[in-house]
Amino acid sequence: MELACQTVKSNKCETLPLATRHNIMCVGLSPDGSLAILIDEEGAALLVSLIGKSVIHHFHFHKPVHSVCFSPDGKKFVITKDNIALMYHAPGRKREFNAFVLDKTYYGPYDETTCIDWTDDSKCFAVGSKDMSTWVFGAERWANLIYYSLGGHKDTIVACFFEENSLDLYTISQDGALCVWQCDTELDGLKPMLPKDEAKEKNKTKEDEEFIEESLGEEIRGKASPNEQESRDKVKYSRVAKYFFNKEGDFNNLTSAAYHKKAHLLVTGLASGIFHLHELPDFNLIHSLSISDQRIASISINCTGDWIAFGCSGLGQLLVWEWQSESYVLKQQGHFNSMVSLAYSPDGQYIVTGGDDGKVKVWNTSSSFCFVTFTEHTSGITAVTFTSSGYVILSASLDGTVRAFDLHRYRNFRTFTSPRPTQFSCLAVDSSGEIVSAGSQDSFEIFIWSMQSGRLLDVLSGHEGPISSLSFNPVKCVLASASWDKTVKLWDMLDSWRTKETLTLNSDVLVVAFRPDGKELAVASLNGQITFWDHENAMQTGSIEGRHDLQMGRKELDKITAKQSSKGKSFTTLCYSADGQSILAGGLSKFVCIYNVKEQILMKKFEISCNFSLDAMEEYLDRRKMTEFGSMALIDEGAGDEDGVAIPLPGVKRGDMSSRHFKPEIRVTCLQFSPTGRSWAATTTEGLLIYSLDSGLIFDPFELDVDVTPSNIHKILHQKEYTMAIIMAFKLNEKKLIQEVIEAIPSNEVDVVCSSLPDLYVEKVLEFLASAFEISCHLEFYLIWAHKLLMLHGQKLKTRSEKLLPVIQFLQKSIQRHFEDVSKLCEWNIYNIKYALAISQQRGMKRLADTEDEEDVDSDSDYIMQDVHKDNFSS
Repeated sequence: MELACQTVKSNKCETLPLATRHNIMCVGLSPDGSLAILIDEEGAALLVSLIGKSVIHHFHFHKPVHSVCFSPDGKKFVITKDNIALMYHAPGRKREFNAFVLDKTYYGPYDETTCIDWTDDSKCFAVGSKDMSTWVFGAERWANLIYYSLGGHKDTIVACFFEENSLDLYTISQDGALCVWQCDTELDGLKPMLPKDEAKEKNKTKEDEEFIEESLGEEIRGKASPNEQESRDKVKYSRVAKYFFNKEGDFNNLTSAAYHKKAHLLVTGLASGIFHLHELPDFNLIHSLSISDQRIASISINCTGDWIAFGCSGLGQLLVWEWQSESYVLKQQGHFNSMVSLAYSPDGQYIVTGGDDGKVKVWNTSSSFCFVTFTEHTSGITAVTFTSSGYVILSASLDGTVRAFDLHRYRNFRTFTSPRPTQFSCLAVDSSGEIVSAGSQDSFEIFIWSMQSGRLLDVLSGHEGPISSLSFNPVKCVLASASWDKTVKLWDMLDSWRTKETLTLNSDVLVVAFRPDGKELAVASLNGQITFWDHENAMQTGSIEGRHDLQMGRKELDKITAKQSSKGKSFTTLCYSADGQSILAGGLSKFVCIYNVKEQILMKKFEISCNFSLDAMEEYLDRRKMTEFGSMALIDEGAGDEDGVAIPLPGVKRGDMSSRHFKPEIRVTCLQFSPTGRSWAATTTEGLLIYSLDSGLIFDPFELDVDVTPSNIHKILHQKEYTMAIIMAFKLNEKKLIQEVIEAIPSNEVDVVCSSLPDLYVEKVLEFLASAFEISCHLEFYLIWAHKLLMLHGQKLKTRSEKLLPVIQFLQKSIQRHFEDVSKLCEWNIYNIKYALAISQQRGMKRLADTEDEEDVDSDSDYIMQDVHKDNFSS
């Protein structure tokens, strides 16, 4: 299970390079934001540095952990498991052998603990429990507060919060009750325990510790009803108010809550997807809003109290809400069910995905955010693709339609249907974007439509089994169709839709793909083989036996070994790399294989997940999970939980993703290489995964010589031998050094340097420019470099266009992104200037009118004065 960091202000998402062996259940963040503790379902914890983005320490709590929370001063952290709370010294303050040093163990609740909150000075913390009680513990042994138990609720405690700089407490239960507790002592009134009393307290627990194998640190055992002697001269709490959320009568279970102490703002989330905003301590409702139709699993408020983040685990939703303006800052949602297919846009800037939930989503590869969702389909998506223009998306669905979406206006402008209802299993569009084809899985036919008119042009029949895959030749107007009837048919689109060739295989054909230059065809079949064909001469040129490379895992309920079950497995998706030298293959396995086509050997295997919360991950049978009655996976655990036990229907394979017991099977449904050649993407059970070439931390020299050192490169650069400095920098192949050399060259020397560069290094400079555009602010300088290189070496680059196409597309993608950003900024500035001019003109006209009125008044008054003087003179 991976952890992703969302940066809301810069609108970016980043996945940290770490993973746990099970689903992450709780996350604790240090007050300074430098450390995070991730704990999975089994209690395994990772201490992560968010600055270095690396794992510092591994630890295991041996049981599931419900919550984790750092103290405000960052010196301690508390975790809750079972019915106890454990306080540890926070790591990172000093060098230590073990990063997790147990300080105290707190006993008191009778049932599982659920939530934690600290006072502002880190002297005390509160713990909520499923036994409807809340416990206040001292982080140190205070003379007047070691522990205190609070009741007053009739359901599980969901959250507890201290008031700012106070021991006053709010407790919230699942049935929607809020209790306000007032303490008779201030935080400054907590008295340190005298050494004599402390020694007595420690001696009480010494006898118990002798029989404990594992050190639990100092133990503090609380009592729900202490006697009068124990509670004398101690802190006392009194309940001053009790409020209820269910005034309207249609209340659902309260599932999460968050409190901002400075703003006195309480946010509560319900199982129905509604959230309430209250001001405390008076419990005034500010507003209430429904943001989802699934339970709100988690809530967090930012430090200023302006933004509220909501997480809905059922739908995979993440929302950031600005409550004062009542507007969304961020709204992201993944596919409800598994993703089935994906496609890159021609410039590699966008990815479109289709899922079993019938939604088509478009993602930005640079920010990792989904920016548009199309919901017109009424059943699962089976295939998606872009046209060559990059502004039209096509999707095929089991609802019997193929739809075309416009990325300019974000609308469905074409809907293609068949004469009689049929379910479409695959989709392809030709290089011109004019011919759309879809294969049927029930009528064994291929339907051809015109994109321009939307009319059905022809129905191709000839296959004797369901159509499993379609692919257009990128160069010629030839369509390849694969079927379960063990054949691949090639159809000539220009010659009255006739079958050009029929390639016969030994097993059912599952997927077919053309090489980017259109000269080779790759076919994956049910027997686990990948065969390569020269489709012009209908000859097989090679084959790869890939069944053993799949390395299928063992499911929980399998009665045969993983090795035996892999015999019936095969690749279900294929994709050529941008240069056509390699091929990616994936299927019902946690591995993606990349093969060299020419040598027909396995180059690398990518493990897409190590998450054992998914099915088919185990390689061997775990005897600890076996009983005399069979596998423990057959037992429904958790009976009596809030949702009860969901009993699946017999024979249902996909199941309900929201049900507790369902365990999705790991699989790769679709693979695509980016046209830029720098990355590839896969839709899997884990979601959409993108793997890219990031050689920033890898020393990968090129034609390295003894004299090629950073000091020599700097010396030659000072001597103004710019061409030689660039060549030496690329030989050493350190990105920062290359950037330093190129940015040290004056802009008036770029023309001379570009003309003297050898052909081999022109390609390398273009590749560097494409990656530099992504991060550098020297936009005009790098544009000059790109312009001069393409103008001076354009003819030579054309002769190697097939090899250089990924690099040029990568460069185009980077420039296009900057063009869109700058054009938006320019439009906004032009609008602001026009607005300012219009206002200034209006004010100028108003001033002119006012001055004219004043002049008229002055002239009238002068005229009247003259008449008065005349009358006086005459009299």
